[in-house]
Amino acid sequence: MKLVGIISTAVLFLLLGTTAPAYAQQEEHAQEAKPAQHAQQKQEAKQAKSSQRAEQKQEAQRAKSSQHAEQKQEAQQAKSSQHAEQKQEAQQAKSAQHAQQQEHAQQPQAVASKSGASHYGRISDTSYRAHFGRGHSFHMGRPQMIEGYNRFQYGGYWFGFNEGWPEGWGYNDDFYVEYIDGVYYMFNLRHPGFRLTLNIF
Repeated sequence: MKLVGIISTAVLFLLLGTTAPAYAQQEEHAQEAKPAQHAQQKQEAKQAKSSQRAEQKQEAQRAKSSQHAEQKQEAQQAKSSQHAEQKQEAQQAKSAQHAQQQEHAQQPQAVASKSGASHYGRISDTSYRAHFGRGHSFHMGRPQMIEGYNRFQYGGYWFGFNEGWPEGWGYNDDFYVEYIDGVYYMFNLRHPGFRLTLNIF
């Protein structure tokens, strides 16, 4: 039995002696692998960080490019809107000027003649040939007193006079209007010796 105990103890020591160096060797390999693994992890972290930075840089460039494109688009829209507004303002100003010119043309303007008399407005040449002159007589009828002038209408125009009504003239006589030396005059076919100075309103 003592022999069995000795053998058992020897086997145990033998086992311990062989396993201890193997364990130490395994421990040594583990420690050698640790720095390599640590270096690899460090390199992977560095690559990940570098990749993340590159992605962030690309994202910033995309954002900057997108912002630049938006700013450019906004500037173009503002420019086209401003151009449209300027065009509309110019058109409105032109329309207003045109309306003012028309209104000014329609408003009677005092025109002095050589004789010193004044009249307002002027009959167009076409209308004058069609309705006025010795060959175109009319019956005036009774005039209306408006703002100090005896007024009547004929040929699409309002005429007025503030001279006294000539003696012997009747409102239903045959009259005609002539333009002489820059002044419009009304003549009575029955009484050719006298003329009445007219203003156009």
